[in-house]
Amino acid sequence: MEMELIFSVQSLLLLSLIILFGYYYFSLHHKQNGVNHGFKIYPILGALPDFLRNRHRFLDWTNGILRRCPTNTAVFHRAVKVHGVFTANPLNVEYVLKTNFENYPKGEHFIWIFNDLFGQGIFNSDGDLWKVQRKAVSSEFSSKSIRNFTMDTVVLEILTRLIPVLNRASETNQVLDLQDILEQFAFDNICKLVFNVDPGCLGGNGIGSHFMRAFEEATMLSLGRFMYVFPFLGKISRIFNMGSERNLKKSIEIVHEFTDNIVQTRLQSKDETKDEDLLSRLIRNGDDSPRFLRDIIISFILAGRDTTPSALTWFFWLLSLNPNIERNILNELEMIRTRNEKTIGDTYTLGELRDMHYLHAAISESLRLYPPVPVDRRVCLNDDILPDGTFIGKGWFLTYHAYAMGRTEAIWGKNCDEYLPERWLDEDGNCKQENPFKFPIFHGGPRMCLGKDMAYIQMKSIVAAVLERFVLDVQGNGECPQHLLSLTLRMKGGLPVRVKKR
Repeated sequence: MEMELIFSVQSLLLLSLIILFGYYYFSLHHKQNGVNHGFKIYPILGALPDFLRNRHRFLDWTNGILRRCPTNTAVFHRAVKVHGVFTANPLNVEYVLKTNFENYPKGEHFIWIFNDLFGQGIFNSDGDLWKVQRKAVSSEFSSKSIRNFTMDTVVLEILTRLIPVLNRASETNQVLDLQDILEQFAFDNICKLVFNVDPGCLGGNGIGSHFMRAFEEATMLSLGRFMYVFPFLGKISRIFNMGSERNLKKSIEIVHEFTDNIVQTRLQSKDETKDEDLLSRLIRNGDDSPRFLRDIIISFILAGRDTTPSALTWFFWLLSLNPNIERNILNELEMIRTRNEKTIGDTYTLGELRDMHYLHAAISESLRLYPPVPVDRRVCLNDDILPDGTFIGKGWFLTYHAYAMGRTEAIWGKNCDEYLPERWLDEDGNCKQENPFKFPIFHGGPRMCLGKDMAYIQMKSIVAAVLERFVLDVQGNGECPQHLLSLTLRMKGGLPVRVKKR
């Protein structure tokens, strides 16, 4: 009995010494010569304790860590193993997205997380499958006819849906959630662009309201799989159809049924339809697999539905804090109207939208600080060394942090936290193009976003139409709203505004 007690005490002491040694070892590697080298590492648990404490403020937590690192890159240790790398270094971003693109796919884990919803669509595929879809879609997006279709659809939605909703709110002094309004607008708009169906979400309870709610829930629950502390528990829940996995399955069934019905109807009438939406164009070009078409259009609904409203919500909030910038935008719009003999209420052409350099700069500056996709992830196929000297192992994740990059002094200067549209203008007042690896809001390299031009068309059209007609009085105390990390950077609690006619 005494021997067992002595053995137990010795074992406990040995374990304590191992833990103590591990603590000092990892502390030494975490901070040397007063320089912070990344995440705080705990014995055995790695960075997991801090991850659990900061999940609710993930972006600000990781941003703070990357800002303190010498090369704005940090290695993440999860439990007993190295899990991956976070970076806000443009050299690393260019290397991963372009120079060594083939070594950094989305990876099996990412594809598994979203496979139930997006299948093998362009958003959720790698390799040859992705290349086939990219080629098919890029040829369509480069056509003049689809740009014109985009413009016509946006203008119609603004005049018949968005403006009437804001008019009613101004007449009744109603407080609106502008984020919700913009999300409904974007969902209606992208559904028209993708398969020329009007869900009727904004300004009523249309046929697609149920579809929109299911789509939103499916994307949120799918993203939740990323936050599992122990991923195998999520897989067990999926197998036994429990908890959030059960709700996810129901939402996906609604999304797929709605989309499948549209695809089947369009395939049956493919010889008669002359529509310019993406689905019709793909079918005319010989893409007639129902599963392929469903997966690819669901991917584009995601891209169009979530990104633009996120960007504009933060943009209108920033304008509320910077009335001088709002005045500069209004002055530019007045100058363009005068030059082209237009009155307030007239729609703008594509050429006139391109002339809105200050507005373009103001939107880009908002995107820098509040990127719709704040972080993106790749997986390393083979051991590699990043340009800043960081080793990354086979199977590790690589997360490039657009949110942190917009707040990095080494990239944007000492005023990187300030909202200054002028940083985007040259001496002639024209908006400059930025290096996509310094400003990866629309990604970069082979996966560069195909809808970038369409996104700016939509955002500039909305801002011009709204600011010329209305004053948006943002409610609250002026403090920065908390963000809600879904697939995009949404504003927690929305953006409450009172609308007044200008």
